[in-house]
Amino acid sequence: MLKPWIEAQARLVEVAAGRAPADMVIRGGQWVNVHTREVLAGHDIAVADGRIACVLPDAGANIGPDTQVIEAQGRYMIPGLIDSHMHVESGMLTPAGFAAAVIPHGTTTILHDPHEIANVMGLEGVRLMRDESLAQPITMLTQMPSCAPSAPGLETTGHPITAGEVAQAMGWEGIVGLGEMMNFPGVAAGDPAMLSEIAATRAAGKVVGGHYASPDLGRSFAAYVAGGAADDHETVAEHQAIARVRQGMGAMLRLGSAWHDVAAQITSITEKGLDPAGFMLCTDDCHAGTLVHDGHMDRVVRHAIDCGCDPLIAIQMATINTARHFGLERELGSITPGRRADVILSSDLGTLPVELVIAQGRVVAQSGRLLVDCPQIEWPEAARNSVHLGRALTAADFRVPATGSRATVRVIGVVENQAPTQALTADLPIRDGFVQSEAEVARIALVERHRGTGGVVNGFVQGFGYQGRMAVASTVAHDSHHMIVVGTCGDNMAAAAARLGDLGGGITVFRDGVELAHVALPIAGLMSDRPAPEVAAAAEAVNQAIRDCGCTMNNAVMQHVLLALVVIPELRISDLGLVDVTRFEMVDVVMSSA
Repeated sequence: MLKPWIEAQARLVEVAAGRAPADMVIRGGQWVNVHTREVLAGHDIAVADGRIACVLPDAGANIGPDTQVIEAQGRYMIPGLIDSHMHVESGMLTPAGFAAAVIPHGTTTILHDPHEIANVMGLEGVRLMRDESLAQPITMLTQMPSCAPSAPGLETTGHPITAGEVAQAMGWEGIVGLGEMMNFPGVAAGDPAMLSEIAATRAAGKVVGGHYASPDLGRSFAAYVAGGAADDHETVAEHQAIARVRQGMGAMLRLGSAWHDVAAQITSITEKGLDPAGFMLCTDDCHAGTLVHDGHMDRVVRHAIDCGCDPLIAIQMATINTARHFGLERELGSITPGRRADVILSSDLGTLPVELVIAQGRVVAQSGRLLVDCPQIEWPEAARNSVHLGRALTAADFRVPATGSRATVRVIGVVENQAPTQALTADLPIRDGFVQSEAEVARIALVERHRGTGGVVNGFVQGFGYQGRMAVASTVAHDSHHMIVVGTCGDNMAAAAARLGDLGGGITVFRDGVELAHVALPIAGLMSDRPAPEVAAAAEAVNQAIRDCGCTMNNAVMQHVLLALVVIPELRISDLGLVDVTRFEMVDVVMSSA
């Protein structure tokens, strides 16, 4: 059982000195030392009270009658992997389900920002996520969400987060810092509420997560950095990552289910030769299917290596670099005395097979099999009753009115494998007073679901390639998490929206009036409390249904759920209308008609 270091100190000294037996000895491995970036063959690790007591060529003196001995057999002993930035809810799982899915992949620490549930349930939702996180057999620390709504005045969230609530949460156990500060225009403009949140975090000695989704690296960027943000995961190009680290920020390179941003930025290290200390790896958003079939942080590390990164540097970026950035170096990130005993055994540094996982001094997974329980809390009724449509929707709710015979309209252009969208235009026909979608252009609607107003905002989207009479609807709609419906037919769009109301949240696909597949997400309309393989299977059925509707895009669901993210350029939809995110202002869907 893990003890606080101050309580374990005396015993750690006794074990390290060889005067007392250890709880566990990992014997005969190759020590991957991330402090010095070297591999030291023929070492043992002695563990006591969930912490590393010593790493020596021979810890045989620490083996007593009750000591658990693990034979490394020459394998690499690697620190447990750390995800520097992510959102548990994006896995469509609760913290317990997420932990169960990632532990076999060698993730032993997760730093997560629950701003998804914060937008639905406010501070109470954050507390629930924190409570379940602290119950897990790995380290799951919470960043207090900073922006709900993410862009005040451009969207309406379910429960706004206030600066006072941020200051309150900084005193909670398990809160490691402030979640991504997405309102970068507000910070750069000196908005008192945003600066107050950052100041409260810094006063508590904690880290401010950044989110600067703008190509402008001039005065606006300088003001944002001066405002206190310590890192950024929204970089998608080499020069952007370099700009962050030059200003003392941490550059978080992400590989999620849909965001493939590592390859374009790892060249900062592999080609430009920059010091890797300022770089970290993260996932940001990984759905259950990716976790079950492809992996988690092990997948990101392998990808960085495949992109030409030295394996030891890639491991540093997923361990010690992150621990240092968050002020957790004395607790996490390396196999050294006093740290939590988080260790992976692997037979190859390049391909990184995760063969044994130890977290906090316990064997938690072996050969891809979870060996521990991941406790769930009792989620309250408020969390399970979060979809309020207010009225029955019909096909008439999913139309854009216009006069004349043709209209020039703004269209959200989806960019495959990237979070940003494009601001496109299209010339579309008008029939019976309404703009018609055609060819590559589909309809999109944002349905209000927090207060039951019955509000629907309509627009157009391009890039999915949908065909026939169909619709896809989701109550996962970053960041305000209303309901996004994309389709080619008003009847199917109305049917899909009604189905999610009945389910209490989730994702559904309709074609020709029939539901093809769905995944139920009854907790805040964002998560399932079912096991990850079950959720992944349902999600894959949804993905297949989307493919059956003509979409060939990689991970269309992840692209779908970001269409309301009004803090990432260029064009998004919210419950208040269409948003030009390059200028942070509302714009009309219909530009002109004739």
